[in-house]
Order: sequence, then structure tokens, then C-alpha cells
Amino acid sequence: MSLKSFIRAKVMRLRSEISTEDLIALGLTVGKNFSRQEKTLIDQSHCWLITIGDDVTLAPRVHILAHDASTKKALGYTRIGVVNIGNNVFIGASSTILPGISIGNNVVIGANSVVSRDIPDDSVAIGNPAKVICTYDEFVSRKKKELENNPCFDESYTLRNPKISEDMKKEMKEKLEKSKIGYVV
Repeated sequence: MSLKSFIRAKVMRLRSEISTEDLIALGLTVGKNFSRQEKTLIDQSHCWLITIGDDVTLAPRVHILAHDASTKKALGYTRIGVVNIGNNVFIGASSTILPGISIGNNVVIGANSVVSRDIPDDSVAIGNPAKVICTYDEFVSRKKKELENNPCFDESYTLRNPKISEDMKKEMKEKLEKSKIGYVV
């Protein structure tokens, strides 16, 4: 284990989080290019029931649950289910994926969604409960047009650039106040 991984695991433990590496050791299946952003919760008590494909991003505060203890008191059993997340999937901030759910390939789940039913391939779904609102291709096409007609900023306009200036921040804010939306690399 690298020093960076070791430190990250210790910080996660302090936050009462469990690292992706530890979840994999417990049985979680994860594909290539998996991005798990801060404060995501992957059900560690049944993580072997969760499979995540290639090129998947979990935005901050996403919860993936393979169990539902709401039945424990009444039935004496906790409800469990397999969760499958396909390839090329983005799950927006603060979304929850419930037990027994399959999310297809090429899917975007909007922020704050609750996925309580399967989501088919090539879909964009939002809401509580999450409902398909358009195809993945329609979404990408709309966003490409939006990209062409709004301000775009390179990586120097992010905190990845330690020399981002106050003037750059001001410029970005002024342009976005006029257009409402823009894009950054």
C-alpha cells in the first residue's frame, strides 16, 4: 500500500467512511476507471451484493444500499437485494440507489434522485422516485449545443491550478452571471 493510500484510508476511517479498497476486500466488485467522490456510502454490510461497471462516477454523498432494515422489526428479517450498475454511468450528488436495482449502461442519474426501479440502458433519470426523462444521446446532444453557446474555461480556472488568480475567479464569475451556465475542463 502506498503512503498516499495509507493516509487516505486513515482519514476515511476518522470520518467513519470505509475505503474502496477495503470494500473490494470485503467483496465489492468494481470495474476500471471508477471515481468515488467524497462522502459516498457504499453498503459495507452487504457490499458483495454490489457490482459497479467500468467508467462509473459517484458524485459526493451518493448512497448505494444493498439492504433495507425497515422490515427488521416487523418481520424479523432485513430486506436485501443485488445492485448492478453498468458501464459509463454518472450518479449525481446526494442520490440514493436502493436494494435490488439495476442501472444500465450509458446512464446519468440526476442529483438528489432516489432510484427505486431499474433504469434501462441509454437513459437519463431524475427525481424521487427517479424516472427516465430522455435518452443518453438526447442529453449529450443538448449539452453539446449548450457547450458551444456558453463560456468554456480550461484547467487553469480550477483549484488544480495553484496559481489561479483573483482576476481569473472574477472573470469566470462575471461570464457565468451573464450566461448562467458554462463549462470547465
